[in-house]
Amino acid sequence: MHADRITDSICYHAEGPHWSDTWGGLRWVDMLAGDIMQLSAEGTSVGSVGSDGASSEGSAGTDHAVARIATPSPVVACVRPASSGGAVLAIEKGFALEDADGSIEQLPPLWEENVRMNEGAIAPDGSFLCGSMHYDQAEGAAAMWRLMPDGTTTRILAGITVSNGLAFTADGARAYYVDTPTGRVDLFDWDDRAGLVQRRTFADLNEQDGHPDGLCLDAEGNVWVAMNGGSQVLGLDSDDSVTERITVGARQVTACTFGGADRSTLFITTSRENLEAGEDPQAGSLFAVQVGGGVRGSAEERLFGG
Repeated sequence: MHADRITDSICYHAEGPHWSDTWGGLRWVDMLAGDIMQLSAEGTSVGSVGSDGASSEGSAGTDHAVARIATPSPVVACVRPASSGGAVLAIEKGFALEDADGSIEQLPPLWEENVRMNEGAIAPDGSFLCGSMHYDQAEGAAAMWRLMPDGTTTRILAGITVSNGLAFTADGARAYYVDTPTGRVDLFDWDDRAGLVQRRTFADLNEQDGHPDGLCLDAEGNVWVAMNGGSQVLGLDSDDSVTERITVGARQVTACTFGGADRSTLFITTSRENLEAGEDPQAGSLFAVQVGGGVRGSAEERLFGG
């Protein structure tokens, strides 16, 4: 199965896609530009579009349009919907809140070290979890933080290196998680008081092409993992077996999420971080694929604040 390219290379380091009806479509981030990207929900045709929403020459055409939303931070790592109608953001050294009118308030920074936020998810209790990474990817130098709806923050995991994909099961009992240098997808139990507990290995992907990065779950609880450096997304069943490979026209595949009106489209982000000019020309584009076979994401979504 092959993913279609649906935008030009409009991002330097695209990450963290998430579909929400509260936004009317898909949002992701151009992380190291500090910008939120938004794709309209109108239309389902596939073609290449630029940042102004215009179709590229030679494309099949599209009804999608892309907007770029600046934030006050040099880094925006993750954006997720809030019950207030706005959003919660992970920014370079902590968190921020977007009001329903689009205004953004930065919360106090959580550290001074050369560390930035990287990827996160809304927990079953309505809190927001986001893990970090050292800019030099120093081993064990990062952590995961929890933002409660009342604004309090707690560090819930330490000794992380490159905190990446995080996704909770529909019943909220478990969470799948990637710390990229381990080459694994791990599994946690969830406890509303203690947070993520009882870590164990779900799938060892060290023999696969690429390194596990972002991930998401479909409605049946299967795991879909972006393999950075491998030009692919892997579909894993409950027994950790690879049941699907989706090829992507860029090497640095960063994350994926289900979206669209019926949640049957898998959207995939890619990066051109650290690439030379002209190298991997489709890097930084957004890709999408209809997985087929009835596979789709859950229509239920968690909101920050519950």
